[in-house]
Amino acid sequence: MGYDEGLFEVGDGLHAYLQPDGGWGWSNAGLITGGERSLLVDTLFDLKLTATMLDRMKPVTDSRPIQTLVNTHANGDHCYGNQLVEGVEVIASAASAAEMEELPPAMLAALMGGDFGETTNAYLAEAFGSFEFNGIEPPQVTRTFTSSLTLDVDGRPVELIEVGPAHTAGDVLVHVPDAKAIFTGDILFIGGTPLIWNGPVENWIQACDLIIDLGCTVIVPGHGPLTGHDGVRGVAGYLRYVRSETVARHEAGLTVFDAARDIDLGPYDDWLDWERIVINVDSIYRELDPGRQPTNIVDLFRMMADLKLHK
Repeated sequence: MGYDEGLFEVGDGLHAYLQPDGGWGWSNAGLITGGERSLLVDTLFDLKLTATMLDRMKPVTDSRPIQTLVNTHANGDHCYGNQLVEGVEVIASAASAAEMEELPPAMLAALMGGDFGETTNAYLAEAFGSFEFNGIEPPQVTRTFTSSLTLDVDGRPVELIEVGPAHTAGDVLVHVPDAKAIFTGDILFIGGTPLIWNGPVENWIQACDLIIDLGCTVIVPGHGPLTGHDGVRGVAGYLRYVRSETVARHEAGLTVFDAARDIDLGPYDDWLDWERIVINVDSIYRELDPGRQPTNIVDLFRMMADLKLHK
């Protein structure tokens, strides 16, 4: 699913910043303007990428400076560039703010510098080798909320709706009612495989239903090209399918890796990063067995690397 990189006007006072191909780390962001001020939705995975994005936004932000930054969730590809947006209010859900403290940039830098075997190291290099994690300060949030929060962007209402835990512990949708627009963070991966770090899956499906119920005509996903309601339904369909297939294999007593290998992804087989089925199975297993401990992150990447290698 091809699309272009850069800053695009998607509505009156609305811009989407898109990064193909939408795979590991290649996230989207947004800019919402009202009156003489702007709100930035997310930063990017490293300082260089974020600096480029902010520079491309200057034709808008020079006259309507950024006053507020909203992070849709705690994954680094949506917040590791925060330090470059100085002197603004930084807002996230309380759950996301707490999770940011658990996922410091140094952790990814250490992961990239580890020796986990040729196959796993090659997979990590392919996924994250384009990014530079040194010099990144842990994201700092200045205001948190739970459930919902309505902001005034210099006369323009913007609604923050917490729909996590789903993809992560505290996912947030950024809704602009007067434009029938929404920035979804990683509740939507379009053309790429949704990634269940947290769950429960049902929360995520309900978040997809909410996006449709809001009647938005401009939908900016966390990864991938702009989409419509069919794209939202596609994500929900994947989640339902994977949950059903995983439950059957959990009942059969398969390991996470064997279950992931056994699931026929069918219509979702050509989605980018299909091997994320490993992480999704692991998360659903934990949902089915609340006492189950999360699998070590290195082991998850090792399983994904092995699955992709032997497809």
